[in-house]
Amino acid sequence: MSGAVPVAVVTGASRGIGKRLCVDLAAAGWDVVCAARSAAGSPGKLPGSVEETAALVEAAGRRALPIALDVGSESSCAAMAEQVQREWGRCDLLVNNAALAPPRPALDDTIKRWRTAVDVNLNGPFYLSWHFGRRMRAAGAGRIVNVSSQAADLPEFGRASYTATKRGLEGLTEALGHDLKGSVAVNCIRIDFPIWTEGFDATLPDDFDTTGFEDPVVMSDALLWLVAQPLEVTARILKLTEMRKAGWIRPATPYVRGG
Repeated sequence: MSGAVPVAVVTGASRGIGKRLCVDLAAAGWDVVCAARSAAGSPGKLPGSVEETAALVEAAGRRALPIALDVGSESSCAAMAEQVQREWGRCDLLVNNAALAPPRPALDDTIKRWRTAVDVNLNGPFYLSWHFGRRMRAAGAGRIVNVSSQAADLPEFGRASYTATKRGLEGLTEALGHDLKGSVAVNCIRIDFPIWTEGFDATLPDDFDTTGFEDPVVMSDALLWLVAQPLEVTARILKLTEMRKAGWIRPATPYVRGG
């Protein structure tokens, strides 16, 4: 990472894990593109916007570029890649973090919500990998990190679109890691213990016990460890529990509301 300041693009950056990743990347010396659907001009149902996250990045002393992004739209992904290249001239790290987890059983839900989940959770990461990965390959180096879930191996989770798309995302990680080996490292972090986020919390029953949920900072540990590895480390599905056993992320860190 010598020379020019590295640039990271993080999706799902308006709140939760994405917001925390942006702030911690900035603290580690990265300029950050904060991308999400929730922006000042198009607020979501939950608090948070890309502009608010960008302000935190700038408070950490780094440049921030807030972009309103429909990750399920190929044209929106292409436009963002063009904007980042035009304004900042590079992208060294793409973090595909944005995701939806519709809480209903698939056959009790709508086809539209199935399609939306597939567009956001699987098509979106491919669109962004296609547009940014080709630029990274041309530049000679880059990293793509996908965010998956233990739900990929838990059909009993009860959210079929989430299980199917996360399993697909892990397969996409391995395939792109093979395709881009030697120039772009493509890896996946699988969240295999509960991390508190506003989005996940909003889908849970009011009486759901979140005592065991951890703080999103553990994902920052995992990401910063991963991007420090050589490009030869690629096509890996890294589970947080295994990273903790190896000492690569901090011990269990309970989430504290308002903390």
